[in-house]
Amino acid sequence: MNKPLPAGYSMKNWSSYNEALRTRGSMLIWIDRKMAWFAPPEKRLGRSPVFWDAAIQFCLSVKVLFKLPLRQTAGMVAHLLRLAGLDWTVPDFSTLCRRQKTLVVQIPYRRVDGRLNLLVHSTGIKFLGDGEWQARKHGVRGRRQWRKVHLAMDTATSDIRAIEFTPSGDGDSPIQPDLLGQIPKDEQIGTVTADEAYHTRRCQAAITARLAVPIIPIRKNGRPWKENGPAAKARNETLRATKHYGKAFWNTWTGFHARSRVEAKMRGIKEFGERIAAKDPDLQTAEIHIRVALMNRFNALGTAEIVRVA
Repeated sequence: MNKPLPAGYSMKNWSSYNEALRTRGSMLIWIDRKMAWFAPPEKRLGRSPVFWDAAIQFCLSVKVLFKLPLRQTAGMVAHLLRLAGLDWTVPDFSTLCRRQKTLVVQIPYRRVDGRLNLLVHSTGIKFLGDGEWQARKHGVRGRRQWRKVHLAMDTATSDIRAIEFTPSGDGDSPIQPDLLGQIPKDEQIGTVTADEAYHTRRCQAAITARLAVPIIPIRKNGRPWKENGPAAKARNETLRATKHYGKAFWNTWTGFHARSRVEAKMRGIKEFGERIAAKDPDLQTAEIHIRVALMNRFNALGTAEIVRVA
């Protein structure tokens, strides 16, 4: 059930958004009759793959969407194809497992005119051990392990434009340049908004190298940096503005509060499951990328346009 909007806010496109929510429940929206299902023969030694990557990604998307084991996934996909009037054969569970390890997931996204404004955040997701309720109720039994998901989200479309999946021991700031590296060079970046974990010289330099403006709050007791480049100058300007006007005013002036949207996007990723089903790192990476592809596909169907009226 959707939560009611807070007082002073209104939704402009309830009719279209309501239809988008209904369409998300359609099981046939994922099937494209023009999809390249079977792989063309390859001119190399050995047996050529039978199914194209799009077919494998479609099957694994159904698995993630409905939280199914691989065998049940194959059965459900076969039924969906029959409903669509297609006589395509379906990969078996062993083929899906093997191909998932090397699958390069195609993540759809929409480009908008003008500069790209990014919101960056990271969180941990579990793949081994007891759940949170069981750990609180009965104590931790056995080993629990996490991995980290790093995202960069477009503020205009709410699409996830960059993603990294790393071990839990990796920090946030070393991964941020890799996220920016996934944005095409011909696409201009306007702002990059992140929390204090990204307040490092490396992050500031990576942002200014793309001619973008970093919106990163200064850590407590921060001191001015030696202004030996654009990154240090931008950071010192933020420090001076924060000290002169106060952090609350700086948050409102720069729009830093919009970072909560990418935090909500992280919660959306965990709606597909609080833990990752796979144990192998390569399988886990493909699973997380498929979750992101599903969320971007949902966004393309329609999102809410909420405006302030008071």
